[in-house]
Amino acid sequence: MARATRTDNWGFPRWGGYGSSREATTVRLCDRHGCTEKGDCPAPKSPNSPERWYFCQEHAGEYNRGWNYFEGLTAEEAAEREAAETRTAEGYTASKHNAWAGPGDGSRSRDEMRALDLFDLEPDCSFDQVRTAWRKMAKENHPDLRPGDAEAAKRFQAIQAAYDVLRVAEEEREWKPTA
Repeated sequence: MARATRTDNWGFPRWGGYGSSREATTVRLCDRHGCTEKGDCPAPKSPNSPERWYFCQEHAGEYNRGWNYFEGLTAEEAAEREAAETRTAEGYTASKHNAWAGPGDGSRSRDEMRALDLFDLEPDCSFDQVRTAWRKMAKENHPDLRPGDAEAAKRFQAIQAAYDVLRVAEEEREWKPTA
C-alpha cells in the first residue's frame, strides 16, 4: 500500500491552480496530411453521412471553400433534393400580419369576431376601418331613411350592437393612465 504524501491543500480543492491536474489530455490532430495543429473543426466526409473529418481552422476553411453538397448529382436531382430539404414557413404565412399586442393577434373575443363578420372585415383590421364600415352600413339601414322597413330596423340594431362591442373592446385595449 502506498504511503500518503503531504499536500498543502488542507482539504480545499480550489487551492491548486486550475488545469494543474496530473492526467494527460488527449489532443486530436488535424486530419490533413502533414498538419500538426489541433483538429477541432469537424467537416462532413460526404452528404448525409455522420462521419466527419477533423481539421484545424485553416484547413477546415480550405475544405469548406471546395465543398459541393450536390456533387455527383444531375441538375434535376440537385433541385429535387434542395426542394425536399428546404424548410419554409409557408404554414405561417396566414399569420404574418400579426404584430405583438395589436389587433388580430388572437386577442379578439368570439363576440368581436362575430361583429367583424357582420361588417365583412378581417380580424386584423384597424378601428378606423371598423368605423368606416359601421357608418356605411348604418346609413344604408337607418330607420329614418327606410321608414316602415322592419328588416332594416333589425339590421340597424344589429349593426349598432356590433359597433358597440368593437368600440368597447378597442377602448379596453388602449392604455390610459390612471388619474
